[in-house]
Amino acid sequence: MPALTLLAEDEEFDPNTVTPGIWGFVLTFVVMLIVVLLVIDMVRRIRRVNYRAEVREQLEAEQLEAEQLEAEQLEAEQLEADVRDAEIGEADGQATDAAGDVPTEGDEPPAR
Repeated sequence: MPALTLLAEDEEFDPNTVTPGIWGFVLTFVVMLIVVLLVIDMVRRIRRVNYRAEVREQLEAEQLEAEQLEAEQLEAEQLEADVRDAEIGEADGQATDAAGDVPTEGDEPPAR
């Protein structure tokens, strides 16, 4: 063991001359490059998910609007059909009341 301590004392450690070398630089650069590429990929994927969510919301809003418009059109068509049926009934001499029933003789309004 004294030989090792004697050898250790002969070699001086100079912190200014100790470097990781070219391989340390290359490996650090490669790790940094991989991290940057992963961050770029992550940002792209997050952006894609956000755009898909926006498009999905727009499609749902358009679908809801189309369903509401269709319901309004059906309601308007039903109202037009009811008015047309009432006009046809009046033209045939059969007046109907608001419920769509043919009024009886006592239900008619008084003549003027």
